[in-house]
Amino acid sequence: MGNVLQKGTMFTPQLINRLTSLVRGKSSLARLSASEPMLFNGQTEFIFNLDSEVNLVAESGAKANGGGTVEPVTMAPVKVEYGLRVSDEFRYGSEEIRLQYLQAFSDGFAKKLARGLDIMAMHGVNPRTGSSADILTGKSFDAVVTNKIEFDEAHVVDNVTAAINMIESAEHEVTGMAMAPAMKAALAAVKTQTNSNVPLFPELGWGSTTGSLNGLPVDTNSTVSFGSNADRAIVGNFADFFKWGIAREIPIEVIEYGDPDNTGSDLKGHNQVYLRGEAYIGWGILVPDAFAKIRDEDPASV
Repeated sequence: MGNVLQKGTMFTPQLINRLTSLVRGKSSLARLSASEPMLFNGQTEFIFNLDSEVNLVAESGAKANGGGTVEPVTMAPVKVEYGLRVSDEFRYGSEEIRLQYLQAFSDGFAKKLARGLDIMAMHGVNPRTGSSADILTGKSFDAVVTNKIEFDEAHVVDNVTAAINMIESAEHEVTGMAMAPAMKAALAAVKTQTNSNVPLFPELGWGSTTGSLNGLPVDTNSTVSFGSNADRAIVGNFADFFKWGIAREIPIEVIEYGDPDNTGSDLKGHNQVYLRGEAYIGWGILVPDAFAKIRDEDPASV
Protein backbone atom coordinates (compact mmCIF):
# COMPACT_ATOMS: atom_id res chain seq x y z
CA MET A 1 0.00 0.00 0.00
CA GLY A 2 1.28 3.44 -0.88
CA ASN A 3 2.01 6.12 1.66
CA VAL A 4 -0.97 8.14 2.83
CA LEU A 5 -0.56 11.78 1.93
CA GLN A 6 -2.52 13.97 4.29
CA LYS A 7 -3.35 17.58 3.52
CA GLY A 8 -4.71 19.08 6.69
CA THR A 9 -6.86 22.14 6.57
CA MET A 10 -9.77 23.62 8.51
CA PHE A 11 -13.39 24.25 7.77
CA THR A 12 -13.92 27.96 7.13
CA PRO A 13 -15.68 29.97 9.87
CA GLN A 14 -18.76 30.11 7.62
CA LEU A 15 -18.89 26.33 7.33
CA ILE A 16 -18.31 25.92 11.07
CA ASN A 17 -21.19 28.29 11.85
CA ARG A 18 -23.44 26.40 9.42
CA LEU A 19 -22.34 23.07 10.88
CA THR A 20 -23.14 24.20 14.43
CA SER A 21 -26.52 25.50 13.27
CA LEU A 22 -27.37 22.20 11.59
CA VAL A 23 -26.36 20.26 14.70
CA ARG A 24 -28.72 22.45 16.72
CA GLY A 25 -31.51 21.69 14.26
CA LYS A 26 -31.06 17.90 14.23
CA SER A 27 -30.16 17.12 17.85
CA SER A 28 -32.90 17.08 20.49
CA LEU A 29 -30.44 17.96 23.24
CA ALA A 30 -29.03 20.84 21.20
CA ARG A 31 -32.50 22.18 20.42
CA LEU A 32 -33.59 22.15 24.04
CA SER A 33 -30.39 23.55 25.56
CA ALA A 34 -27.79 26.26 25.17
CA SER A 35 -24.46 25.83 23.37
CA GLU A 36 -21.20 27.55 24.13
CA PRO A 37 -17.66 27.41 22.68
CA MET A 38 -15.79 24.36 23.93
CA LEU A 39 -12.11 24.42 24.88
CA PHE A 40 -9.85 21.58 23.72
CA ASN A 41 -8.63 20.91 27.25
CA GLY A 42 -12.15 21.01 28.69
CA GLN A 43 -13.78 23.36 31.13
CA THR A 44 -15.36 23.22 34.55
CA GLU A 45 -18.78 24.46 35.65
CA PHE A 46 -19.31 25.10 39.36
CA ILE A 47 -22.74 24.23 40.76
CA PHE A 48 -23.64 26.05 43.95
CA ASN A 49 -26.21 24.27 46.14
CA LEU A 50 -27.38 26.86 48.66
CA ASP A 51 -29.20 25.31 51.61
CA SER A 52 -31.15 28.26 53.01
CA GLU A 53 -33.17 31.23 51.82
CA VAL A 54 -31.73 34.74 51.83
CA ASN A 55 -31.48 36.34 55.26
CA LEU A 56 -33.20 39.60 56.12
CA VAL A 57 -30.78 41.76 58.07
CA ALA A 58 -31.94 44.74 60.08
CA GLU A 59 -29.79 47.85 60.34
CA SER A 60 -26.69 46.89 62.35
CA GLY A 61 -28.06 43.35 62.55
CA ALA A 62 -25.90 40.22 62.59
CA LYS A 63 -25.35 38.22 59.43
CA ALA A 64 -25.52 34.41 59.39
CA ASN A 65 -24.09 31.55 57.35
CA GLY A 66 -26.69 30.12 55.00
CA GLY A 67 -24.72 26.96 54.25
CA GLY A 68 -24.24 25.12 51.01
CA THR A 69 -21.90 23.14 48.81
CA VAL A 70 -19.97 23.77 45.61
CA GLU A 71 -19.69 20.91 43.14
CA PRO A 72 -17.47 21.10 40.02
CA VAL A 73 -18.65 19.45 36.81
CA THR A 74 -15.94 18.99 34.19
CA MET A 75 -16.87 19.02 30.51
CA ALA A 76 -14.06 17.45 28.49
CA PRO A 77 -14.60 17.25 24.73
CA VAL A 78 -14.33 13.95 22.92
CA LYS A 79 -13.13 13.53 19.36
CA VAL A 80 -15.41 12.05 16.72
CA GLU A 81 -14.62 11.44 13.06
CA TYR A 82 -16.35 10.63 9.81
CA GLY A 83 -14.82 9.87 6.43
CA LEU A 84 -15.89 8.92 2.92
CA ARG A 85 -14.47 8.44 -0.56
CA VAL A 86 -15.26 10.92 -3.32
CA SER A 87 -14.23 11.32 -6.96
CA ASP A 88 -10.83 12.91 -7.55
CA GLU A 89 -12.71 15.80 -9.18
CA PHE A 90 -12.24 17.28 -5.74
CA ARG A 91 -8.48 17.26 -6.31
CA TYR A 92 -8.43 18.59 -9.86
CA GLY A 93 -11.58 20.71 -9.91
CA SER A 94 -11.91 24.44 -9.52
CA GLU A 95 -12.16 26.21 -6.18
CA GLU A 96 -15.93 26.33 -6.69
CA ILE A 97 -16.15 22.55 -7.11
CA ARG A 98 -14.03 21.94 -4.02
CA LEU A 99 -16.23 24.30 -2.03
CA GLN A 100 -19.33 22.44 -3.20
CA TYR A 101 -17.82 19.17 -2.00
CA LEU A 102 -16.92 20.70 1.37
CA GLN A 103 -20.37 22.25 1.72
CA ALA A 104 -22.10 18.93 1.04
CA PHE A 105 -19.68 17.09 3.32
CA SER A 106 -20.15 19.58 6.15
CA ASP A 107 -23.94 19.30 5.86
CA GLY A 108 -23.82 15.52 6.12
CA PHE A 109 -21.18 15.66 8.85
CA ALA A 110 -23.38 18.03 10.87
CA LYS A 111 -26.31 15.61 10.80
CA LYS A 112 -24.08 12.80 12.00
CA LEU A 113 -22.64 15.04 14.72
CA ALA A 114 -26.16 15.90 15.87
CA ARG A 115 -27.14 12.25 16.18
CA GLY A 116 -23.78 11.49 17.76
CA LEU A 117 -24.24 14.14 20.45
CA ASP A 118 -27.64 12.73 21.39
CA ILE A 119 -26.54 9.10 21.35
CA MET A 120 -23.37 9.69 23.37
CA ALA A 121 -24.89 12.10 25.90
CA MET A 122 -28.12 10.13 26.33
CA HIS A 123 -26.75 6.59 26.37
CA GLY A 124 -22.95 6.65 26.74
CA VAL A 125 -22.28 4.51 23.67
CA ASN A 126 -20.23 4.79 20.50
CA PRO A 127 -22.79 5.89 17.87
CA ARG A 128 -21.27 3.71 15.13
CA THR A 129 -20.99 0.47 17.07
CA GLY A 130 -23.73 0.92 19.66
CA SER A 131 -21.32 -0.41 22.30
CA SER A 132 -20.55 1.22 25.63
CA ALA A 133 -17.49 3.45 25.55
CA ASP A 134 -15.16 3.77 28.54
CA ILE A 135 -14.42 7.39 27.66
CA LEU A 136 -18.11 8.18 28.18
CA THR A 137 -18.45 6.50 31.58
CA GLY A 138 -20.52 8.66 33.91
CA LYS A 139 -21.25 11.25 31.22
CA SER A 140 -24.68 10.14 29.98
CA PHE A 141 -28.28 10.55 31.10
CA ASP A 142 -28.56 6.76 31.35
CA ALA A 143 -25.65 6.73 33.79
CA VAL A 144 -26.41 9.69 36.07
CA VAL A 145 -30.18 10.31 36.03
CA THR A 146 -31.88 8.25 38.73
CA ASN A 147 -35.37 9.75 38.48
CA LYS A 148 -37.40 7.25 36.45
CA ILE A 149 -41.05 6.73 35.57
CA GLU A 150 -42.37 3.51 34.07
CA PHE A 151 -43.78 4.06 30.58
CA ASP A 152 -47.47 3.21 30.33
CA GLU A 153 -48.92 3.78 26.88
CA ALA A 154 -52.48 3.88 28.25
CA HIS A 155 -51.56 6.59 30.77
CA VAL A 156 -48.82 8.43 28.93
CA VAL A 157 -50.06 11.89 29.95
CA ASP A 158 -49.90 10.78 33.57
CA ASN A 159 -46.33 9.61 32.92
CA VAL A 160 -45.30 13.09 31.82
CA THR A 161 -47.12 14.70 34.73
CA ALA A 162 -45.43 12.36 37.20
CA ALA A 163 -42.00 13.11 35.72
CA ILE A 164 -42.61 16.85 35.94
CA ASN A 165 -43.85 16.55 39.53
CA MET A 166 -40.75 14.52 40.45
CA ILE A 167 -38.47 17.25 39.13
CA GLU A 168 -40.45 20.15 40.54
CA SER A 169 -40.62 18.50 43.97
CA ALA A 170 -36.84 18.84 44.01
CA GLU A 171 -37.33 22.57 43.33
CA HIS A 172 -36.14 22.45 39.73
CA GLU A 173 -37.86 23.91 36.70
CA VAL A 174 -38.86 21.84 33.67
CA THR A 175 -37.90 23.48 30.39
CA GLY A 176 -38.25 20.69 27.84
CA MET A 177 -38.83 17.07 26.86
CA ALA A 178 -36.98 14.95 24.32
CA MET A 179 -39.17 12.04 23.25
CA ALA A 180 -38.85 8.91 21.16
CA PRO A 181 -41.25 8.23 18.26
CA ALA A 182 -43.07 5.69 20.45
CA MET A 183 -43.73 8.41 23.02
CA LYS A 184 -45.00 10.76 20.33
CA ALA A 185 -47.30 8.05 18.96
CA ALA A 186 -48.70 7.35 22.42
CA LEU A 187 -49.41 11.04 23.04
CA ALA A 188 -50.93 11.44 19.57
CA ALA A 189 -53.38 8.63 20.36
CA VAL A 190 -54.73 10.33 23.50
CA LYS A 191 -58.28 11.65 23.04
CA THR A 192 -60.10 14.42 24.86
CA GLN A 193 -62.30 13.47 27.80
CA THR A 194 -65.39 14.94 26.15
CA ASN A 195 -65.02 13.31 22.72
CA SER A 196 -63.25 10.01 22.08
CA ASN A 197 -62.75 10.96 18.43
CA VAL A 198 -60.90 14.24 19.06
CA PRO A 199 -57.14 14.06 19.68
CA LEU A 200 -55.93 15.85 22.79
CA PHE A 201 -52.77 16.84 20.90
CA PRO A 202 -53.77 17.36 17.25
CA GLU A 203 -50.40 18.98 16.57
CA LEU A 204 -48.88 15.50 16.79
CA GLY A 205 -50.80 14.31 13.74
CA TRP A 206 -49.42 12.49 10.73
CA GLY A 207 -46.22 13.91 9.38
CA SER A 208 -46.32 16.94 11.62
CA THR A 209 -43.64 18.30 13.89
CA THR A 210 -44.26 20.42 16.91
CA GLY A 211 -42.07 22.51 19.14
CA SER A 212 -44.26 22.46 22.25
CA LEU A 213 -47.07 20.64 24.06
CA ASN A 214 -49.12 22.40 26.72
CA GLY A 215 -46.46 25.12 26.74
CA LEU A 216 -43.58 22.66 27.26
CA PRO A 217 -40.85 22.71 24.56
CA VAL A 218 -40.56 19.23 23.05
CA ASP A 219 -38.59 17.48 20.33
CA THR A 220 -39.03 14.02 18.82
CA ASN A 221 -35.96 12.02 17.87
CA SER A 222 -35.17 8.35 17.38
CA THR A 223 -31.93 8.91 19.30
CA VAL A 224 -33.91 8.85 22.56
CA SER A 225 -34.54 5.12 22.09
CA PHE A 226 -31.39 4.41 20.06
CA GLY A 227 -30.74 0.71 19.50
CA SER A 228 -32.66 -1.36 22.00
CA ASN A 229 -32.68 1.34 24.65
CA ALA A 230 -35.82 1.46 26.76
CA ASP A 231 -35.95 5.26 27.14
CA ARG A 232 -39.13 6.82 25.83
CA ALA A 233 -38.61 10.40 27.00
CA ILE A 234 -36.22 12.60 28.95
CA VAL A 235 -37.84 15.48 30.82
CA GLY A 236 -36.06 18.23 32.68
CA ASN A 237 -34.28 21.55 32.88
CA PHE A 238 -32.25 21.43 29.68
CA ALA A 239 -31.99 25.21 29.47
CA ASP A 240 -29.96 25.59 32.66
CA PHE A 241 -28.44 22.21 33.44
CA PHE A 242 -27.36 20.68 30.14
CA LYS A 243 -24.50 22.42 28.34
CA TRP A 244 -22.79 21.41 25.11
CA GLY A 245 -20.36 22.88 22.64
CA ILE A 246 -18.15 22.22 19.63
CA ALA A 247 -14.52 23.33 19.55
CA ARG A 248 -14.08 26.06 16.96
CA GLU A 249 -11.28 24.28 15.10
CA ILE A 250 -12.69 21.45 13.01
CA PRO A 251 -9.96 19.79 10.92
CA ILE A 252 -10.57 18.04 7.64
CA GLU A 253 -8.06 15.84 5.82
CA VAL A 254 -7.91 15.28 2.07
CA ILE A 255 -6.15 11.92 1.70
CA GLU A 256 -5.04 11.13 -1.83
CA TYR A 257 -3.16 7.82 -1.56
CA GLY A 258 -3.43 4.51 0.20
CA ASP A 259 -6.34 2.76 1.91
CA PRO A 260 -7.30 5.03 4.83
CA ASP A 261 -10.63 3.32 5.50
CA ASN A 262 -9.16 -0.21 5.46
CA THR A 263 -11.40 -1.48 2.68
CA GLY A 264 -8.62 -3.07 0.65
CA SER A 265 -9.15 -0.63 -2.21
CA ASP A 266 -6.39 1.82 -3.16
CA LEU A 267 -7.53 5.40 -3.65
CA LYS A 268 -5.21 6.21 -6.53
CA GLY A 269 -6.13 3.01 -8.30
CA HIS A 270 -9.79 4.03 -8.30
CA ASN A 271 -9.48 7.76 -9.05
CA GLN A 272 -10.68 8.71 -5.59
CA VAL A 273 -9.72 10.86 -2.65
CA TYR A 274 -10.79 10.41 0.94
CA LEU A 275 -12.37 13.17 3.01
CA ARG A 276 -12.09 12.77 6.77
CA GLY A 277 -13.65 15.24 9.17
CA GLU A 278 -13.02 15.41 12.89
CA ALA A 279 -14.82 17.39 15.56
CA TYR A 280 -14.26 17.93 19.25
CA ILE A 281 -17.60 17.99 21.03
CA GLY A 282 -18.29 18.17 24.74
CA TRP A 283 -21.25 18.32 27.09
CA GLY A 284 -22.16 18.28 30.73
CA ILE A 285 -25.20 17.19 32.75
CA LEU A 286 -24.77 19.69 35.53
CA VAL A 287 -27.59 18.65 37.90
CA PRO A 288 -28.87 15.08 37.32
CA ASP A 289 -31.76 15.58 39.76
CA ALA A 290 -33.16 18.21 37.40
CA PHE A 291 -34.07 15.43 34.92
CA ALA A 292 -36.29 12.37 34.82
CA LYS A 293 -36.57 9.55 32.31
CA ILE A 294 -39.71 7.76 31.17
CA ARG A 295 -38.71 4.17 30.39
CA ASP A 296 -40.33 0.97 29.19
CA GLU A 297 -39.45 -1.13 32.23
CA ASP A 298 -40.33 -1.01 35.87
CA PRO A 299 -38.10 1.83 37.12
CA ALA A 300 -37.20 -0.20 40.21
CA SER A 301 -35.47 -2.76 38.02
CA VAL A 302 -33.46 -0.27 35.91
